[in-house]
Amino acid sequence: MPLRPKKTLLIGVAALAALVTGMLPAVNATAAPSPTISKDLFGTLSDGTKVWRYTLSSSAISVKIITYGGIVQRLDAPDRHGHRANVVLGFPKLDDYVAKNNPGPYFGALIGRYGNRIAKGTFTLDGTTYHLPLNNNGNSLHGGPKGFDTKAWTATPVKTKDAVGVRLDYTSPDGDMNYPGTLKASVTYTLSGGSLRLDYRATTDKATIVNLTNHSYFNLAGEGSGGIYDHRLRLNADRYTPVDSTLIPTGQLAPVAGTPMDFTKATPIGARIRDGFQQLAYGQGYDHNWVLNGSGFRLAAEVGEPTSGRVLKIYTDQPGIQFYSGNFLDGTLYGTSGRQYRQGDGFALETQHFPDSPNHPDFPSTVLRPGQTYRTSTVWSLSAH
Repeated sequence: MPLRPKKTLLIGVAALAALVTGMLPAVNATAAPSPTISKDLFGTLSDGTKVWRYTLSSSAISVKIITYGGIVQRLDAPDRHGHRANVVLGFPKLDDYVAKNNPGPYFGALIGRYGNRIAKGTFTLDGTTYHLPLNNNGNSLHGGPKGFDTKAWTATPVKTKDAVGVRLDYTSPDGDMNYPGTLKASVTYTLSGGSLRLDYRATTDKATIVNLTNHSYFNLAGEGSGGIYDHRLRLNADRYTPVDSTLIPTGQLAPVAGTPMDFTKATPIGARIRDGFQQLAYGQGYDHNWVLNGSGFRLAAEVGEPTSGRVLKIYTDQPGIQFYSGNFLDGTLYGTSGRQYRQGDGFALETQHFPDSPNHPDFPSTVLRPGQTYRTSTVWSLSAH
């Protein structure tokens, strides 16, 4: 079934904020200061393009987003005692993102045209076979070596009484990374209270495939503080998509029950990660897509960190979510705080369509045609208990 507009996406920013921030401590709404937006120069690319950093702040949280790759560079949130800390992994300088983020961790980046993997970089659409650049074990990953995470996006600030945001726009030309069609993409980050909303939109002039997501890594104890295996994860998913040794889905929708893939109840991430389960051996940990229960805009994931009390809830209208436990962080990267990132020092939860969908007719379709608009929304809601 082709991608198409969903009625659930018509929820206004204020209404959505009210929906997803019910877990925040009660405050006098009239006393809360209005959210703010500012920008500063983060750096300059080799071609002279200036990269700006936008800071969105509310009384609850603040987020810094750079126009290179649409990257979430910082996200500061309070713990149960009100002490703020950055809870996403990243780099302190633009040069680090340019040199180390692709190929590599994709810290905080917008991913496109196609998030996740496409087998052997090949798919057929309307009788034409397309061959994408191979950049991951003989497959195409995250749109290729020069995907959306490497592009300078055009920014437009957004401000209302109750929210602030930044809209990022990028036009991917026909043939970019061998994808068909000129794709006009926009992603709007909107901050309201303790929630950050991500609205994705895209149109095309030729039939193509699209699967946009954000690749932020979280550590709710604080960036650079160590491992995330004690974080308790719950996923709203009774099934997942098993993979082969190159992390390409087999096409099966397998039940999680009775396996280490079962996060239907809150479970420490590290509780079963070394159980010898073949799927975890393939990915050196969790690096799989879960099939979300239900449809429409709903809760997809909830993560709690016991020491700080921070809780992250993720809502989306997408059919899947990729949970990645930071398996390939190997100690060679140093982050925002100057600390070393080792295996399991951050986790990603990427709302998405399923990996390799163009090669699996039974998976939800990622085809976008002229006259259609790709629309999807995700909300990250942060609180402390």
